[in-house]
Amino acid sequence: MTHPFLLLEWLAHKLHLESLIENPDSLKAVIYTWLVMLVLIAIAFLASRAIKVVPTGTQNFMEVVVGGIENLIDETMGPKGKTYFPLIATFALFILVSNLVGLVPGFYPPTANLNTNFALALTVFAMTHIIGFKEHGLSYLKHFMGPILVLAPLMFIIEIIGHLARPLSLSLRLFGNMYGHEIVLMIFFALVPFLLPVPMMLMGVLVACIQTFVFSLLAMIYIAGALEEAH
Repeated sequence: MTHPFLLLEWLAHKLHLESLIENPDSLKAVIYTWLVMLVLIAIAFLASRAIKVVPTGTQNFMEVVVGGIENLIDETMGPKGKTYFPLIATFALFILVSNLVGLVPGFYPPTANLNTNFALALTVFAMTHIIGFKEHGLSYLKHFMGPILVLAPLMFIIEIIGHLARPLSLSLRLFGNMYGHEIVLMIFFALVPFLLPVPMMLMGVLVACIQTFVFSLLAMIYIAGALEEAH
């Protein structure tokens, strides 16, 4: 389905640079990913340029957001989770802003592209096992053996399949929800450009927040599992 209006395509047409958008889906995801990164950098700069003891404005808002993420990490991962706060917070903030960008007319959410989500999911997958081996050494392999030695070969195969399915489930869950919501918005905007899409956009804010929470929570659970001792 063709998006009714995208700022990127409009600018390319005005500047006679149509050749740059021959593969629009991949290019849109990359460009809007960079846009999200610039937004996050700008917010970080505004929040930290004049730090006050009694926070106001952007600093106050970001302290609430960061504090909420930190509390969730403490509740989900325990004391060891604080070490991985930068990783989890980066996932949460990037995914949230990426999801919300799609609600701005003329903009495309990077998370509506499977490549973006799969890259995020592969990062979670890789970091989970890197952290596991860092924490336990070769003993981390016991996580894949199960509690009964006789069943270790069978459990190893089952565990490997389960772990390999994680990136697929993480990426498809986020992609399916964001792409589906993008299609719904496109249909409503095409049929009724005014008023009617507003409730859908409000629902989009809820969907964006829920999907961010689900992805971040699953990432925390996977990493917490790698930190635990094998039984």
